[in-house]
Amino acid sequence: MFGFRKRNDDAQSINLTISSGTVVRVMVVVLLSLIGLAALRQASHALILIFTSFFLALALNAPVHWIATRLPGRSKGSRVAATAISFFFVVALLVGFLASIVPPLIRQTSNFITAAPDLVAQVQDENSTVGRFIARNHLESQVDKLSGELSDRLGDVGGTAVSSVTKLGSSIFTMLTVLVLTFMMLIEGPHWIRFARELIPRRQQKRVDRLSLQMYAVVKGYVNGQVVLAAIAASLLLPALIILDVSYPVALMVIVFICGLIPLVGHTIGAIIVTVVALFTSPISALLILGYYILYQQIENYIIQPRIQANSTNMSPLLVFAAVIIGVNFGGLFGGLVAIPVAGCIRIALLEYLHSRKIIEDDTYNQAVANKKNLDYNPEAEPPGGTKQ
Repeated sequence: MFGFRKRNDDAQSINLTISSGTVVRVMVVVLLSLIGLAALRQASHALILIFTSFFLALALNAPVHWIATRLPGRSKGSRVAATAISFFFVVALLVGFLASIVPPLIRQTSNFITAAPDLVAQVQDENSTVGRFIARNHLESQVDKLSGELSDRLGDVGGTAVSSVTKLGSSIFTMLTVLVLTFMMLIEGPHWIRFARELIPRRQQKRVDRLSLQMYAVVKGYVNGQVVLAAIAASLLLPALIILDVSYPVALMVIVFICGLIPLVGHTIGAIIVTVVALFTSPISALLILGYYILYQQIENYIIQPRIQANSTNMSPLLVFAAVIIGVNFGGLFGGLVAIPVAGCIRIALLEYLHSRKIIEDDTYNQAVANKKNLDYNPEAEPPGGTKQ
């Protein structure tokens, strides 16, 4: 037991006593907190996969429910069959995309490796146009250094290939893990929801259902908004790719669509990929594509995206933009990806708390949470009820 005593001029004393048990409990709490943080850090990759699968399951829940209610015969209302059909289309799109981009990429890489020695010889030949330019500008040392690095890279092409295959295999495994987790969440989700509702006291169920409805609407609206934004970007870029005769315009359109699903940095990644591919057509085409992409990105970031996400998530454009910035600073790419729905859910919980404490009036609360576009979800009509397993 520890005791502290303080005496001042007025002869008043303050005694503070801390028992040994309290000290031990504090030390145990601190130790358990450190262990928990270390465990979270160790399992961060797995948690990100689970969290990603959770958002995908929420996004696919409405299409799966729509398919389940329209299946013929005995399959009508089956979430398993509806989920399997949805995943068949998703896998078919992924396979089609890979089939359209991987063979040309392998072929062009092989052609570059075959032609690399001739390119190096032309650069080192003083009688060629490139050789005379290098000699006139005294770039021999830089060219020799670049040639040496290129030779080393080509000499170690086996190790590079093995490393690339390993990374590709890891990416495929991660993608399959997310798909399997999403599939299982879509099938087992209704059971877990029903079990969770049974644990909630009956007097609180109506309130929890209302909050779940509003948060589901935010996540659903966010996903739909990102899909719309990505589709707009891909559709507007395709004509430019066709006009400038850039190779593989359809595959690049799919890449732009996938990158467009990522807030803030997605279009930067897409712009780099598309510009590099356009560079093989001509430098002018690459510059035009890059300028076109940058112009669209600015218009989307400051005009289109805040308005679409504000309408789909019932948040102001300022809150949407601030949420993405904070999310990127806290969690990087993944933080920016989930920042908007997380901010929307926090906003709903805060409004519910203020309303329950009578800090805001009913009219203000109803106006703040009203979202006409996303109130089509009904926890009684849509899973966990309604469709069979």
